[in-house]
Amino acid sequence: MNDDEMINCRAPERQIERAVAIMHRLRAPGGCPWDAEQTHQSLIPNMVEECYECIDAIREQDWPHLREELGDVLLQVLFHAELAAENPEAGFGLPEVAQDLCDKMVRRHPHVFAGAVAQDADAVLTRWDQIKRQERHSEQKPYLHDCGKGLPELLRASKLTRKAAKVGFDWPDHAGVIDKIREETHEVEETLTMADDDPRVAEELGDLLFAVVNLCRRRGVNPEVALHTANQKFIRRFNAVEQDIAARRTPLGEASLEQLEAAWQRVKSQEPHPPAS
Repeated sequence: MNDDEMINCRAPERQIERAVAIMHRLRAPGGCPWDAEQTHQSLIPNMVEECYECIDAIREQDWPHLREELGDVLLQVLFHAELAAENPEAGFGLPEVAQDLCDKMVRRHPHVFAGAVAQDADAVLTRWDQIKRQERHSEQKPYLHDCGKGLPELLRASKLTRKAAKVGFDWPDHAGVIDKIREETHEVEETLTMADDDPRVAEELGDLLFAVVNLCRRRGVNPEVALHTANQKFIRRFNAVEQDIAARRTPLGEASLEQLEAAWQRVKSQEPHPPAS
């Protein structure tokens, strides 16, 4: 089947090949000018944006939207693989990407493909991490080398603390983390007299955030999900505050802090409370 036939192919089992052919045509001479001028670096914002839009569709359980967004994420993979295939220094394309993925999946699931035993999901994750360390042992790199590199920093902090905890670098109980949060809060309070551009301000605030992420990890809470929930709650409440202020014939931008706070408390008092255990 030539490229034109593949581009017009509708057979379900050939759609990945069809997508590769379309991507190749877009980048070829006479293809799309925009696609032709893209680089790995220029596509970074697209990769980030598409991943977050996919996550949003998952959270909303919007299955038609998720189908579309997964396609957009796949497009980014196809695009980067095509760019790599065009680059002699890279030396790989989509087949090599898929081969490495397949080899890794088989290698890191010995309980499925090699007769090993894993009693539960925790055992699977422990074994996965052991195999991963063995694969990289010959490189003699630090334990946290590249851990979470490229992730948003909130997620990276969570991944760093999880990995450190796997080798015993952790508090013995939740109380130790709470004490650490109190300590970091006190140090943040000490920066209140400093200028905003004093580097110690950002440093101490970062330490406080890092300590809170540690508590999230110990309680089994994804910090990104927790912050997303907090953001959504703030939006919901602030929208209700705006309606409350408008009902009192006061423009939002002209309401006093006291009026806004009173409206906020009214909104909170009207929210349903979870039943007592």
